Amino acid sequence: MTGEVTLRERSDMAQRVSDIYAARFGIERDATWHLGKLTEELGELQAAFLKANGRGRGTLASDALESEVADLFAQLLLFANWQ
Repeated sequence: MTGEVTLRERSDMAQRVSDIYAARFGIERDATWHLGKLTEELGELQAAFLKANGRGRGTLASDALESEVADLFAQLLLFANWQ
């Protein structure tokens, strides 16, 4: 065993976190939510990328770009699982 996490395991982790989030805030995860969250996460990734390349406003935390990629990937897994 290499200790690597499979795509299915990542998808399951994202689903568990999303379930907790939805229950805590009373969110119905329908088409509008899924597509809206994908758009939101892509926008956050774009902003972090621009900051990292000196084309955005403000400063960028050292792990911000990596974090935004992870958020978008998790949301994409949720969307794929939902579909």
